[in-house]
Amino acid sequence: MAGNINKDALVNSISQKNELSKKDVEAVIEGFTEAVTKALQSGEKVTLTGFGTFKVSNRAAREGINPQTKAKIQIPAMTVPKFTAGKALKEAVR
Repeated sequence: MAGNINKDALVNSISQKNELSKKDVEAVIEGFTEAVTKALQSGEKVTLTGFGTFKVSNRAAREGINPQTKAKIQIPAMTVPKFTAGKALKEAVR
């Protein structure tokens, strides 16, 4: 495995490919993450055709077990972000 790509590496890659400044690319990435976050906070989903869909999923309350003490604990219901890969991304990764 080649490792992880962090934000800086992503900015560099996009900047080189599109001949844009790193500052401009970083602003676009910041704008993208902010827009997706706000949409998810509003309960909307964000679909990038071919890439995937960001949406909010509701996770029900459940009982769990503390692995250190083996004591049963109650895990509260929560809302979590979820990403579902699109067909083109799934096929590209195969």
